[in-house]
Amino acid sequence: MSLVNVGAFAASAAAAIPGLRVIDPPRARERGLCCGGGGGHMWMEVKSEKRVNVIRTEELLATGAQTVATACPFCLAMVDLGRKVVGAEERLAVKDVSELIAESLG
Repeated sequence: MSLVNVGAFAASAAAAIPGLRVIDPPRARERGLCCGGGGGHMWMEVKSEKRVNVIRTEELLATGAQTVATACPFCLAMVDLGRKVVGAEERLAVKDVSELIAESLG
């Protein structure tokens, strides 16, 4: 299993999970691309060619990861919607880092 989009504070916890490989997308951590949820994009219509959560989801899909993990509830919702918009529900799982830790404990 591999995952992307993990904040710095959660990356060390994720990296400690046996069998998991953390992949950072090009825009990650200090150079990260916000999904827009915390900025209100979850509730408003943005007039642009693509919504930021779709752009972010496409970047995450390009990493080849099967799972995206985040510690942000807004990112969780926005990337989940983004994968539905681009038709990637079967290719990409979206989870909270705490879910992965719980799963690894059995």
